[in-house]
Amino acid sequence: METDNQTWAREFILLGLSSDWDTRVSLFVLFLITYMVTVLGNVLIILLIRLDSRLHTPMYFFLTNLSLVDVSYATSIVPQMLAHFLAAHKAIPFVSCAAQLFFSLGLGGIEFVLLAVMAYDRYVAVCNPLRYSVIMHGGLCARLAITSWVSGSVNSLMQTAITFQLPMCTNKYIDHISCELLAVVRLACVDTSSNEIAIMVSSIVLLMTPFCLVLLSYIQIISTILKIQSTEGRKKAFHTCASHLTVVVLCYGMTIFTYIQPHSSPSVLQEKLISVFYAILMPMLNPMIYSVRNKEVKGAWQKLLGQLSGLTSKLAT
Repeated sequence: METDNQTWAREFILLGLSSDWDTRVSLFVLFLITYMVTVLGNVLIILLIRLDSRLHTPMYFFLTNLSLVDVSYATSIVPQMLAHFLAAHKAIPFVSCAAQLFFSLGLGGIEFVLLAVMAYDRYVAVCNPLRYSVIMHGGLCARLAITSWVSGSVNSLMQTAITFQLPMCTNKYIDHISCELLAVVRLACVDTSSNEIAIMVSSIVLLMTPFCLVLLSYIQIISTILKIQSTEGRKKAFHTCASHLTVVVLCYGMTIFTYIQPHSSPSVLQEKLISVFYAILMPMLNPMIYSVRNKEVKGAWQKLLGQLSGLTSKLAT
C-alpha cells in the first residue's frame, strides 16, 4: 500500500539475536527449557494459591496476578522467538507484529503498576498491621488489580495505535527479538518526535510513578522496621517484604541501570538483552523467589507434597 511515496509494510523481518545457525540452535534449546520452566513455575504458583486456603490473602491475590502477567508476557514473545531461531525466513505479519507489541507493552506496564500495588500492600502489613485486614479488604484489592490491568492496557493500546499509523517506507527489517516499540518506531520515514515524546511521557507515568510509590513505601517500611526494638520482630517484618523487595530490585534495577547512563542511550544490543531479561529471566525467577524466600509458600508446598504422597501411598496399597 503506497500513498505519497510512503509505504505501509505487510510484514516485517526480525533480525533476532544471531545469524549464526549453531548459535541459534543453542539459544533455541536454552530458551525452550527456560520457557517451559517459566510456564510450569507460574502455573504451579497460581494453583498452589488457589488450593491452599492459608494463601487466600491480599498479598497472594496480587502474586496470582503477577504470575499471570509473567506467563502471559513470556508467551507473547518467546514462542515466536523460538520459531524464528529455526526458520530461514524470520517474517512476522503486520497484524501479528501489532498484536505482539500491544500485549508485550501492555503486560510490561501492568507488571510495573502491580509491583507498586504490592509495595503498598507490604507497607500496610508492616506499618499498620492491626488494621491490615480492614484496609486491604477484598473490594480494594480487586480495584487495585483492575487499575493495574486497565492502566497498562490503555497505555499499550494508545502507543500501538499511534505507532502503527506511521508509514514505514521500504525498510521492513526490525533489529530486535520482537516487535518492540522503539525498534518499530525507528522504521518510520517521517518525523517521529511526537511519538518519542509520547513514549517518554508514558514511561514516566508507568515506570517512574510506580517506582516512586515503591520507593516511598519502602522508606516508610524501613523506618518502621528500625523502630522495632526486638531483633526477632525486625527479622519477621523484613521477611514479610523480602520476596517482593528482591523482585522490585531486579525489575526496576535493570531498567534504571540501562537507561540512566551518562552521555549515552542504550545500544541495540542492550535493548535486545533487556528484552531477553524481561521476557525470559524475570518470569522464570519470580516464582522461584517467592517459593525460596517465603515461609508460607514453602509450607504450602510441603503440605501439598505431603498430601500427594499420602494419596499415592493409598492408591498403591
